[in-house]
Amino acid sequence: MQKITGQSISSELAVGTIRFYRQIRNIIGDAIAANPNMELTRYRAAYQTSMEQLQNLYNKTLEQLSSAEADIFEMHRMLLSDNRFHHAIESAIIEDGRTAEYAVYSVGQKLCEYFTAMDDPYLRARGADIQDIMNRLLFALSGKTEIALDHILEPFILMAEDLTPSETVQMNSDKLLGFITHQGSPYSHTAILAKTMGVPALMSIDIDESWDGHLAIIDGEKHCLYIDPDDALVQEYQLKINSGKKRREELSRLRDLPAVTSDGRRISLYANINTPADLTAATEAGAEGIGLFRSEFLYLNKNEYPDEEVQYGIYRDVLEKTAGKHTVIRTLDLGTDKKSPYLALEPESNPALGYRAIRICLSQPELFKVQLRALLRAAACGELHVMFPMIVSLREIRAIKELLETCREELQEKGLPCGNPVLGVMIETPAAALIADELAKEVDFFSIGTNDLAQYTLALDRNNARVHTFYDPHHPALLALIRMTVDAAHRHGIPVCICGESGADLTLTKAFLSMGVDALSVAPNALLPLKDTIRNISLSA
Repeated sequence: MQKITGQSISSELAVGTIRFYRQIRNIIGDAIAANPNMELTRYRAAYQTSMEQLQNLYNKTLEQLSSAEADIFEMHRMLLSDNRFHHAIESAIIEDGRTAEYAVYSVGQKLCEYFTAMDDPYLRARGADIQDIMNRLLFALSGKTEIALDHILEPFILMAEDLTPSETVQMNSDKLLGFITHQGSPYSHTAILAKTMGVPALMSIDIDESWDGHLAIIDGEKHCLYIDPDDALVQEYQLKINSGKKRREELSRLRDLPAVTSDGRRISLYANINTPADLTAATEAGAEGIGLFRSEFLYLNKNEYPDEEVQYGIYRDVLEKTAGKHTVIRTLDLGTDKKSPYLALEPESNPALGYRAIRICLSQPELFKVQLRALLRAAACGELHVMFPMIVSLREIRAIKELLETCREELQEKGLPCGNPVLGVMIETPAAALIADELAKEVDFFSIGTNDLAQYTLALDRNNARVHTFYDPHHPALLALIRMTVDAAHRHGIPVCICGESGADLTLTKAFLSMGVDALSVAPNALLPLKDTIRNISLSA
């Protein structure tokens, strides 16, 4: 029996036979075109085929999973139809005399490298989406109509060098028990799809083709893979899997019940989302609202800053879909770790301490005002909470308020309706926690971002795997800053939500409730386990 460790996307388990997926790697062929016009015709036909395939994948995913996962392929359609991407390929064919295959590969590879060089793991994983689009075009150019994976009929654990979202969603989900790959990351869309499909996945595994046909166990909780386990271990994991199924069925009954402790303390449970597509998962998990909508993830893949109308439409749609529920949109939190081509940010030795978030917005007020005007207009469509990240001083809050008033006057001059959003700040630096009493006089709510607060308090780069073992969410200094923030907020009559990863840490739930935290906002899949924990806590005990 072999035991191998890797990176896990969830705590799910699987027992089954490994099937190795031998992927067809694309052959680019000649770089120079004999007839550029013919190559352009071939490319445009492949483009249309690819767009149709993505529409079919969208429909299939919408039917089998949900709109949240289907929107991955809508995003692929948007990326594929992006004018700059599309025109760059056509220019390489017509102006540079390249073959269609070479033009697709060269343009796609350059964009893929742009994303994979980013520090932020979420954005780095977007390189896989570009790779998927590029592969799809190349497959279409080769005359292949689709990537075939349905030939595997028995239940199996899939092993591959890597998997794209397209390959993942085409699998027979009734038969797929889990997958193991050499490449990929927990932040990739492939990992997101695997989570939604309810299958475990291990990445960063040194795969071996000789494992094909062998029995294996995936233990997502322990981040490990067992090859050729003995009968006793197989039986042990089968019992765990059956117990897990029963547990999920029990938790689903809590969906519409309130989060109330056994001695009567009520707490609000919200969801953190990256795009409007994530609203489906939040609703299905019984979220009472949205505690954090990360607005930057809607336009990081674009080559220009989204205009006011685009942003207004997005924010208005979110409010319409939440239908009066608590909804918090965070303003742009970009920086050199979340790059956008149109910002042209210079590299920094430590982007976490650099030019990011509200610092960019206040330094480039005309850019920031586009978002503020869109938010003010959306606030006329429903109750909207707007939250500002990386605040460290009163000066910043007052500057934001001045810009808001300027934006309101500009909208009124145009005769456009605007509302009065509820204003809040993220407490994610020790500086903000230490001046929480002063900040509470200026805003209507606090939201504690424990990820950054821990990073800055403990002097730990949260993207540096080498110091990960030193991270301690129970550190007394971190908990003291959280308590200080809650106490200051309540002295001034404003609520406090925790929206970082620690909000889903069940070992901290009682501590947060004892401090008086009013709400917790977590990923949708963490809501029901968190609600169950709250309903079994007694604060008077």
